Amino acid sequence: MPSIGIIGTGMIGGAIALRLGSKGIAATVANSRGPETLAELVAKAGPSITAGTREEAASKDIVFVSVNWPKLKGALTGLPDWNGRILVDTNNPMQRPPLPAIDVGGRASTAIVEEWAPRARVVKAFNHHYFMNLEKSPDADGGRRLLFYAGDDANAKAEVAKLIDRLGFFGLDLGDVEHGSRLFQSPGGSLIAHDFVKIDSPLP
Repeated sequence: MPSIGIIGTGMIGGAIALRLGSKGIAATVANSRGPETLAELVAKAGPSITAGTREEAASKDIVFVSVNWPKLKGALTGLPDWNGRILVDTNNPMQRPPLPAIDVGGRASTAIVEEWAPRARVVKAFNHHYFMNLEKSPDADGGRRLLFYAGDDANAKAEVAKLIDRLGFFGLDLGDVEHGSRLFQSPGGSLIAHDFVKIDSPLP
């Protein structure tokens, strides 16, 4: 099983930690304030979740980054060479309401993340849901909640798909960064904020 790190422990990062912890999957969580500030999250998530530094979380095989867009570049700056490790981009170019969305010049935001994390294999995922849906059980209405993912590296997407499946969600590959990731990029993506469910068996 690949090692896992999470940089950023707000609503999305915290929800991912809880999901991993519910399955007993080990992960190191980190924020900008230091490991000592994460005691409450670690206690809630369970014994497989530990607090560490940003550098410790970033050293893992699969690294989730879940940081407010204005702080995202700084969170990825100064880290050791990614050297092909997988970076899961859970972010969108948004600010806290009532502030307007951030203008990214019509680009796929994940393409910008790729520039900020050179030599990382970036996969966009875990970002189209409200965080409350990530905290809930993936089982819903006779099926499994969908999680979309997109990226340019097929092997990296396959690893993320395995993790999505292990967590109990149903992963759906939407293709590459330039086209697929835009479908669930907020604002504007047609698939953002929907709680889709894949029905695993025919309804009676």
